[in-house]
Amino acid sequence: MELQSILHFLENKSILVTGATGFLAKVFIEKILRVQPNVNKLYLLIRAADSASALHRFNTEVIGKELFKVVREKYGEKLNSLIQEKVIVLFGDITCDSFGLDSNTLEILFGQVNVVINLAATTNFDERYDTALRINTIGAANVLNFAAKCSQLVVFLHVSTAYVCGEREGLILETHLKLGDSLNGICGLNIETEKEIIHDKLQQLYNDGASEKQITMEMKDLGIERARKYGWPNTYSFTKAMGEMLLGHLKNNIPIVIIRPSIITSTFREPFSGWLEGVRHIDSFVVGYGKGKMSCFPGDPQTITDLIPSDMVVNAMIASMAAAAGEEALTIYHVGSSMSNPVTYQHLQDYGLLFFSAQPWTAKDGKPVVVGRATQLPTRVAVRTYMHLHYLLPLKILSLVNTASCNYFQRAYLDLSRKVMFLMRLVELFSPYLFFKGVFDDMNTEKLRRAVKERCGIDEDEMFYFDPKIINWDDYFVNTHIAGVVKYAFKR
Repeated sequence: MELQSILHFLENKSILVTGATGFLAKVFIEKILRVQPNVNKLYLLIRAADSASALHRFNTEVIGKELFKVVREKYGEKLNSLIQEKVIVLFGDITCDSFGLDSNTLEILFGQVNVVINLAATTNFDERYDTALRINTIGAANVLNFAAKCSQLVVFLHVSTAYVCGEREGLILETHLKLGDSLNGICGLNIETEKEIIHDKLQQLYNDGASEKQITMEMKDLGIERARKYGWPNTYSFTKAMGEMLLGHLKNNIPIVIIRPSIITSTFREPFSGWLEGVRHIDSFVVGYGKGKMSCFPGDPQTITDLIPSDMVVNAMIASMAAAAGEEALTIYHVGSSMSNPVTYQHLQDYGLLFFSAQPWTAKDGKPVVVGRATQLPTRVAVRTYMHLHYLLPLKILSLVNTASCNYFQRAYLDLSRKVMFLMRLVELFSPYLFFKGVFDDMNTEKLRRAVKERCGIDEDEMFYFDPKIINWDDYFVNTHIAGVVKYAFKR
């Protein structure tokens, strides 16, 4: 690793970031502006109709967020001039060749950009297959093809997910996925074939006069069907895995870093603790439980839930860029906690009970929501049995009633039907993570941590911290993360 100083590496670099309005991108942009204002340029690619719309999105969805309050306090009135000098907002789309940018802009970028960071993705587990493949797979290849045209490029960084491993058990290594590999040994995975399957299915649906809603559901089901055929649990992990495959296949001599974070949570320390955006993964259970709408927890309580705060992911990204610059290798980093500082699903449930018992959520009627210890559903069989007794059986009983002759039973049947469909889909999507039996090896990440500590000095080691061993999960969850979820994600 040719790693001397991370701050020096960032100085005078021109960095292009795709997916610039995303959660992790915001944390990255804030970090760069705060610690290295001498960066040359931050080119931020934002999907929008035109430049004015892209700039509006940047001002409202990025720099206008509370996340940037420390930067605003640091620079004061100088912040606007700093942004005008350093930040260039581009409107474009990674699913288009050269992002749909004009020739003049491309000429500037191809001659100036040193680092390309691909953060554009759809992270929806239940995304339409055509959408997920277009963004997570083909889009990743488009970004790499763009980076290959940058004459001053020193590193290409792609953010993937640790869960490209599917539902593998045991120690999961930081190894790359080869084009056409499946997780279950079934041959025949071909990305061009997947594109043809999507095209044919859409053509059939259009010919049949299907509604947009029907097409969306069919595309969602197709994604899960194709993912499971080759051993992945959902469309998200499947399309992210195929994206990695394409990067490895198209790499040539480009230095590539693939960051595979586990479940990303709120900021641990910087720019302040507890910031997050939206309801993410386990936070849907926090919200449901805290609002009194969740009386059971599906999942093995002894499962290790691999979590990592967003600021640590960003610090690992920045350190890995500096370490890989000019190396012409493909390096994969697992950024998580299951190897060095594991926390169990049972602990997360206990933290929720502790927090909401002390600080109950106030319902719309002004009364505090009283929480208790939720029912454990430690196996998939227990989950199916609970769903049958509490939802499917009552639904079947209601179906036997002549709902057409009674508005009350008709409404009850429809409401329960919708709830059952939602819950069944939720359990289907999250089960692979609630019963996950793998541990993510982080040997490459540990080597990177040691290199930062040994070669960059104590100041940069503290500035670009990403060692999960420093996290006290009891303190972090009770005093930081759940409080952040309540503040930023709870809605009445």
